[in-house]
Amino acid sequence: MNAPFKTPNTEAPLWDLTDLYASRDDAKVAADLEKARGLVEALNGLKGRLAADQDAQALGEALDRAIQLYEQASDVLGALGAYAFLSASTARDDATAQGFEADVREKITAIATPTVWLTLEINQIDDAALEAALIAHAGAARWRPWLRRVRAMKPHELSAELETFIAERGPITAQWPRLFDEQLAALRAKAGHEELTLAEALNRLSDAKPARRKAAAEGLSEALAARAPTLALVLNTVAADKAMEDRWRGFKRPADSRHLGNEVDGEAVDAMAEAVAAAYPRLSHRYYALKAKAMGKARLDHWDRNAPIETTTPRAFTWTQGREIVLDSFSDLGGDFADRAGGFFDKPWIDGRARPGKQSGAYAHPVTADRHPYVFLNWMGERRDVLTLAHELGHGVHQTLAADQGTLLADTPLTLAETASIFAEGLTFDRLLATAPKSEQRGLLAGRIEDGLNTVVRQIAFHRFETRFHDERLQGEVSQQRINQLWLEEMGASLGPSVKLNPGYEHWWAYVSHFVHSPFYVYAYAFGDLLVAALMEARRNDAAGFTPLYRELLAGGGSRTYVEALKPFGLDPRDPAFWSVGCQRLERLVDQFEALA
Repeated sequence: MNAPFKTPNTEAPLWDLTDLYASRDDAKVAADLEKARGLVEALNGLKGRLAADQDAQALGEALDRAIQLYEQASDVLGALGAYAFLSASTARDDATAQGFEADVREKITAIATPTVWLTLEINQIDDAALEAALIAHAGAARWRPWLRRVRAMKPHELSAELETFIAERGPITAQWPRLFDEQLAALRAKAGHEELTLAEALNRLSDAKPARRKAAAEGLSEALAARAPTLALVLNTVAADKAMEDRWRGFKRPADSRHLGNEVDGEAVDAMAEAVAAAYPRLSHRYYALKAKAMGKARLDHWDRNAPIETTTPRAFTWTQGREIVLDSFSDLGGDFADRAGGFFDKPWIDGRARPGKQSGAYAHPVTADRHPYVFLNWMGERRDVLTLAHELGHGVHQTLAADQGTLLADTPLTLAETASIFAEGLTFDRLLATAPKSEQRGLLAGRIEDGLNTVVRQIAFHRFETRFHDERLQGEVSQQRINQLWLEEMGASLGPSVKLNPGYEHWWAYVSHFVHSPFYVYAYAFGDLLVAALMEARRNDAAGFTPLYRELLAGGGSRTYVEALKPFGLDPRDPAFWSVGCQRLERLVDQFEALA
């Protein structure tokens, strides 16, 4: 959440997507669709070969060839899908752009759906026969990590007919997230004489002036309330659709499919969530009580949660200054990290300029391993924007490092996907704090604590809300009023008695896009933050030895499980004590803030 400083908005860059396609009318779009059809046709020519009775060498060769073709088709289709999404995300108010995205999605699905036989046939292979094939043919052995993930889904696979139906239905169910995005893109929050977009309203919540924060919050509450019935319908429909598929696949809990994709035990996630919730009083409750006292208030209004502590206007950053700080922070890590991050600035791979029609938030899109990533954010010139830039460039650098693995093996489970981003954010904050005048240090420290609370405490509160909602949705449609109630209960528990949830806040679940786009994604942020805290402790103990190990971790992409990836650092995330390191680190920051107060 960033304050709308009066920095020149035109300074932040626009990306250039012509590395993918010149325009929506580019003849290469149709040509690549045809190329993908050819690759899929070649792949489908191997249908039946993997399940056939054959020696280990022949099976290994067939596996290697089939997976190569599958990856090549994925690269072509992935670039098409990425272009459609990237161009649409900056023009959510453009019906033509939205229609193009939906049309491309449908065409991709039609081409890719006939390949559902591949993983089904792989999972028909006996364990011993598969292992013999990987030993017999070195090319096939390269795919072992991808095969591990495919085989994990074996107990939950359905018939070829049902898998085909689910795949073909994908573009239709994706229209619900599209409706969600279009609703939020059209939202305008009235704040005095202004009408703010969602991004602008959220940014205004960290404005130095209380009246401006209050006006933005109340305007946003009113705007969300008007759209909440539609957004509640979207949320209910997405959850019901997910529950139906989960039931057919035999998943016992709504989050289990996400855990499987992340290669993490649900019990470990539960333990993490419980550990964070148990720490609420020591972290968020305590900090917000201290902040209320520092601001001369008995309780904070919810729009004061991210307000600057200092009464003077916080420091603003130009885009150039933000770039320099972030690249200097990447340089602190050593190696080629700063060079890789710098490439995003040197080439038009970043869209940072906030403008009407552009969706809110930030992301780094990997596209495919044979292309380059793109970074998306809404730059307003505040400290949190600098940290957001570092966060997304962390993703981008991670994606470039893992690209040598190829698209299938570069894909990183969420358990490790947030590692580089949160690490980069931490390095950047350390630099901001180290170079800040003493008069700004308390405000910076407060901001860092709030970022930590937003990443760990708030995301776990989101996760607990989401879990309760999905559990209740299994019994029938959850009313908007009940959704509001669940939201207030979980947010109230996480924020504590020193934060007042003012009327209208009950609707604020409605802007959290992850609930619709990626159910049960949010715990990955807390997972990543606590994991990074442990990695930062490892770096503190041996900075020189850390960098090559860290680079190797990122370059591995999804080729190793998170347990295997962390082993070189002497870290074991299966140990309950592992999760306490991050909570203790955040608690020490609160101690430091209390001492400064």
